[in-house]
Amino acid sequence: MELAQDKIDLIERIIKSDRKYQNNEDLFDDFLNEACQRSYAIVNAISSDATLEVYLKKVATTSILNVLKNSGRLRRTHTGYVSTGEVPVDYSATSSAVDYSNIKVEYTVPFTQETPEDVSMKNEILQKVVDYVYAIHNSDKDKKYLEIYKLRYENGMTQKEIANELGLSQSEVSKRLFKLMDRVKMAFN
Repeated sequence: MELAQDKIDLIERIIKSDRKYQNNEDLFDDFLNEACQRSYAIVNAISSDATLEVYLKKVATTSILNVLKNSGRLRRTHTGYVSTGEVPVDYSATSSAVDYSNIKVEYTVPFTQETPEDVSMKNEILQKVVDYVYAIHNSDKDKKYLEIYKLRYENGMTQKEIANELGLSQSEVSKRLFKLMDRVKMAFN
C-alpha cells in the first residue's frame, strides 16, 4: 500500500494546518499513518484536486480525533470532545446553593451548507458504488444483490422485511448484504 509522494505531502500539510494538531506534534507520525490508511482507497479514484483536498481535510480531522482518543488525550462528552487534561467542575459543592429551576436556555443549531466540492465528491463516490453493485449483480444474478441493495438502501427496509419480501431467511439476507458490501469495498481497493 503506497501513496504517491505528492498525496502524502498534501495529507501532511492538511494535518499540520488542523487546529487539533497544535500541542500534539509528538503524535504526527500516528496522525499521518492513520490519515494515509483511511484515504488510500479513494485517493486514486478522485481526479479533481479540489475535491480530493476537501475529502482529505475530513479524513485528517477524523484521523486526528481517532488518534487522540486512542492515546487517551481526548474523550467524548455530551457536548463534544474535550481534552483529558481539563478538570470537570464539581457541581455537588454548589448545587444546593443555586436554584437553576427558573433559567431558560435557548439555542439554535447552526446550518452548514455543503460546498459544491462536497456534493461532487459524494456523487462521484455514490456513482462508483452503484456501478460496482450493478457489476456484482450482473456477475451473480441468482443472489439478488441488486434487489437486496435497493430494498435496504433505497427503501430503508430492515433485513427481516427484506427476507419476507424475497422469501429468504434473515440470516441469508445478512450474509448477502455483508458479502455485497465487502465486494464493493474490495473494488475500491
